[in-house]
Amino acid sequence: MAALALGAAACSKADSDDKATVQAGPDGTDDGSELTLWTRAPLEKQAKLLVEAYNASHKNQVKLTVVPNDDYVAKVGAAAGSGGLPDLFAADIVYVPNWVQQGLFKDLSSNINGLGFKDSINKGHLAAGTREGKEYVLPFVLDLSMMFWNKQLFKDAGLDPEKAPATLEEYAAAAKAVQALKKDGVYGTATGLNCGGCLVFTWFPTIWASNGEVLSEDGAKSKLADDTAQKVYSTWRDLWKSGAVLPSSKDEAGPTWTAGFTQGKVGLMFYPATLLSSTPFDVGVAGIPGPDGGASTFVGGDGIGVSKDSKKAAQAWNFLNWMMSEDAQVEVLAKNKDVVSRSDLANNKYASQDPRLVTINEVAGKGDTPVALNFQQAFNAPNSPWLTLVRDQVLGDGGNLQKDNDEISAVLGQ
Repeated sequence: MAALALGAAACSKADSDDKATVQAGPDGTDDGSELTLWTRAPLEKQAKLLVEAYNASHKNQVKLTVVPNDDYVAKVGAAAGSGGLPDLFAADIVYVPNWVQQGLFKDLSSNINGLGFKDSINKGHLAAGTREGKEYVLPFVLDLSMMFWNKQLFKDAGLDPEKAPATLEEYAAAAKAVQALKKDGVYGTATGLNCGGCLVFTWFPTIWASNGEVLSEDGAKSKLADDTAQKVYSTWRDLWKSGAVLPSSKDEAGPTWTAGFTQGKVGLMFYPATLLSSTPFDVGVAGIPGPDGGASTFVGGDGIGVSKDSKKAAQAWNFLNWMMSEDAQVEVLAKNKDVVSRSDLANNKYASQDPRLVTINEVAGKGDTPVALNFQQAFNAPNSPWLTLVRDQVLGDGGNLQKDNDEISAVLGQ
């Protein structure tokens, strides 16, 4: 509920004049100013790399503050109410529409429209940060959900380690094959069955891959009782009953939801692309398949903008302008095996050295970013109606689907 509490503080609309718009030349101002930037802990690695590279090549200096993920919304809310937001701050892409509506970011429209490569910037992130035709954020770090598999466990199970499961049914069959190895502590697959955000990130793409939808076009109604979604739930219910899912998945609320795979104890799972560089063994990577095949991804991660409270907007734009440059996207992010935010740079020199990176960049264009003002309350919050729906469908008897779906719609429509 912290996101809702920002409204009164943020909507004083002292920003309704020119101060709400970044006034700067094409590149912004690099005059030796100190800028402040906040990000949440999951993006610490990428944020530090970007800030260090910028500081080493510019007169301006960015001071980075990394905030624990669970504290971030409250910290932003308190700062918004007291006029104490940093010059720049990143926001989980599902929060962006809410924080844009509440007036926490300055209008970047003229600056973004002046970028010669605007059409290649990730459209999901731009859309999430657009309100009434004005654009307020750029992509900071893209975090895509992908299907990862442990090639050694695939070999051990008699599966082709170079071939990705092409459908959700093949995914389930591969998980059961790894489970049948009966290796101590090894399980076929894993997920976060008590983590709404984890499930959004990894299960929505299985619906999109088969051309299904999760929300109505206006983001006010849930479509998560549709036929494609039901196939997803039934597949996972069968996997759970078969014993092929890591048992701790039942209570996994997010902090350690990828640990089993990273430790080599899980055969395959839907997994964050940002962890490719830190996964310590040979993995295959592909888009997330649907019940009928296809491939998709949740284009997550964070957007970033200039805060309503910044007195150094032109200098802050200098950082954002550089962040979107080929130098930053390729020589900082791609070099570190991260996903670039510009499609025209997808097949860069670093990605071409690792076919998995090319795959990730290509799937980014097939993914989606759902936009809804009350997304947090409907999906990510503890005890959200989405979490209730999934647990009823996978761990329960499969009843109450329409009722649970209607509960999601009720929250979305508030």
